[in-house]
Amino acid sequence: MKTIGLIGGMSWHSTLNYYRVINELVAERLGGHTSAKVVLESLDFAEVRDCQVRGDWAAAGRLLADAGQRCERSGADVVLICTNLMHRVADDVQASIDIPLLHIADAIADRAHESGWSRLGVLGARWVMEEDFYVGRLARAGMTVDVPDAAGRADVDRIIFDELTLGRVEDRSRATYAGIIERLAASGSEALVMACTEIELLIRPEDSPIPLLDSMRTHAEAAAAFALGGDHHDLRRAPQWSGSR
Repeated sequence: MKTIGLIGGMSWHSTLNYYRVINELVAERLGGHTSAKVVLESLDFAEVRDCQVRGDWAAAGRLLADAGQRCERSGADVVLICTNLMHRVADDVQASIDIPLLHIADAIADRAHESGWSRLGVLGARWVMEEDFYVGRLARAGMTVDVPDAAGRADVDRIIFDELTLGRVEDRSRATYAGIIERLAASGSEALVMACTEIELLIRPEDSPIPLLDSMRTHAEAAAAFALGGDHHDLRRAPQWSGSR
């Protein structure tokens, strides 16, 4: 079994789920007392968030690159950044290590292709919804990408950073997201990418008229498949990653 390196803590709420899902999948595949080999670098999200707010992506890149190097020195065979947004510095991390970085957008695009989807709605931090490092990468993988309008993007971003990354799950925010998803579905989106690893804390399959693509679980499944040297099709448990009402 290969060793997975996780760069987490952004926030710890979703990192906890990465660790849980990866270990569940490995245990299901191999049985007995088997668990995944994981190296975890859990960063102080306050430091990372300060870089985001100041727009100092170079400093953020150094923080994550250093964490990636520590994962590699600790024996990791692959590295994951356990957050969608911080893939903004994924190239910095990959350039600093000699092992592969498993990009979350690539895992999502692979899953979309397998499911027959070519048009995806995306909810995430405003940088994720607006910048090329994420939606552009999906587009280059053959996806048509829909995002909310400016007011919707502001609401999605605010709820992520004022509530979800602090562990707060509010019914009124669930209703706000549900309304935004309804509009994306009406515009033609075939599935909804929860492109913030905390959104799965808020949105449930019954809140959406189109299938939900859980970025955290999809990324974790791809990591477990890499570690086991197998095919992630066999690791997927569809009721946990998609649904519709």
